[in-house]
Amino acid sequence: MFQVKITSADKTILVSLSEPALLSNLLSDQKIHIAMPCAGRGKCLKCKVRAIGLLSDITEAELGALSEEEREMGVRLACMTYVVGNAEIRLFDENEKSSKIVSGGHMPYFETHPLGEKFGIAIDIGTTTVAAYLYNLSNRSQIGSSCANNPQKAFGADVISRIEKSMAGNSEQLAQAIIDCIEQLSGDLCKSQNISPADIDSMVITGNTTMLYLLTKTDVACLSHAPFEATTLFGIYACKDLLCLNSFPNARIYLPRCISAYVGADITTAMLSSEMTDSDTCSVLVDIGTNGEMALQFSDKLWCCSTAAGPAFEGAGIHMGMNAVKGAIDRVFVQDGAIRYTTIDQARACGICGSGIIDAVAVLISQGIVDETGQIQEDGHPYENCIQEIENAPAFCFEGSEVVITQKDIREVQLAKSAICAGLKTLLHQAELDPAAVKTFYIAGGFGSFINIESAAMIGLFPRELKNKAVILGNAAGMGACMILLSSEMMEKSVRIAKKAENIELSTSPYFMDSYIDGMMF
Repeated sequence: MFQVKITSADKTILVSLSEPALLSNLLSDQKIHIAMPCAGRGKCLKCKVRAIGLLSDITEAELGALSEEEREMGVRLACMTYVVGNAEIRLFDENEKSSKIVSGGHMPYFETHPLGEKFGIAIDIGTTTVAAYLYNLSNRSQIGSSCANNPQKAFGADVISRIEKSMAGNSEQLAQAIIDCIEQLSGDLCKSQNISPADIDSMVITGNTTMLYLLTKTDVACLSHAPFEATTLFGIYACKDLLCLNSFPNARIYLPRCISAYVGADITTAMLSSEMTDSDTCSVLVDIGTNGEMALQFSDKLWCCSTAAGPAFEGAGIHMGMNAVKGAIDRVFVQDGAIRYTTIDQARACGICGSGIIDAVAVLISQGIVDETGQIQEDGHPYENCIQEIENAPAFCFEGSEVVITQKDIREVQLAKSAICAGLKTLLHQAELDPAAVKTFYIAGGFGSFINIESAAMIGLFPRELKNKAVILGNAAGMGACMILLSSEMMEKSVRIAKKAENIELSTSPYFMDSYIDGMMF
């Protein structure tokens, strides 16, 4: 028998073990969720913790992934390291709390008829982040908001990884992780306003289809294979057997209606916030994230689709990618003949987040460092001294830092941006329109709030004709959930929107595949 001490900024846990344990499994058993974008497959190399004591020998993969400074600090990869005797694990949680998460957004005017009488909470469960909004329903005022990273990240960065984990027997753990997060966020909001959780009489929880399935422990098998037909699309009040938040015994919980297996309630509520369905003019909405969900409204028609963009724009899958936290490169630009950058909180650069990745690729293209095929050029440009070799391929290193963009990173960006752009083009093709016909291009979601539109257009994240028509909505899904909380009429409208929408299955669309291949070029 031996003991493992787990310490974070706010607590210490002592765990007794009788046999060796993988650090990632040990932390999961204690309901401690660290980022594991690849779901523990040993591919992303991002599940870093500090560990000292009796541990398994460091692996070759760890030696390649950790800097000399990190190794001296005792940093290990949780999915590769076993604790074999008395040890201490120290968590990197200080950056998690400073992550830039967008919780605000656009909310239009509407008549209010709240779902409850006392206090209510609206929740937006994103694949990466969770946002909560507290309302005094008697006077219709928002009195608090809060946000956090989605703890299900411990089971993978994308919905496919989490679906696989759920089907492999982790359904209870996935549900409990997000329930704990909702109760923590909501409980903290109530405490900050001296409100009893018993006085919360209504809640609205939006999210993509997979997030709502995992929350309610609904069997996700239907989401894992063709024909991808959801067994339920929600649009219901959840009974206690389906979803029980014990901390809020009097809350009626409404789950907005999804559109399809991969176009969720978050797009329904985002469209509600944008008011795009109130006009006959052509408008397009896209939530640029791990799941590229989008919609096109024209005349009396509404089409939606979802494309697997992957987590590259969230920093996962990128060699030195990270969340938007202290030290992340968030802007890249050319000034006085040099490639320059800024970091969050003006800290020493230690990685790059999604907005920085888009800027960086755009700059590398503009400076001739990356050609139209996505290949990093080793010479023929003024930045030859910034070219290194990583994994037997050229990489660009930002001057004055150790942060690099690898050839593999460029390929990941190509895959992600091509998926988004091809999805948008397929919707336009379905409507028999070209990009010039679009009047308004709505960009929803936290990531979309930070991107440089010029850079995004340059790399081909969306058709260039949409650049000057872009409107940033912020967390439109969360705002739409708030609208439902405040108005039974908005709840009914959201159902009408979801029922009206026609889902386009991209996996069987030859036009999408052709556009996807064409979109790989810069």
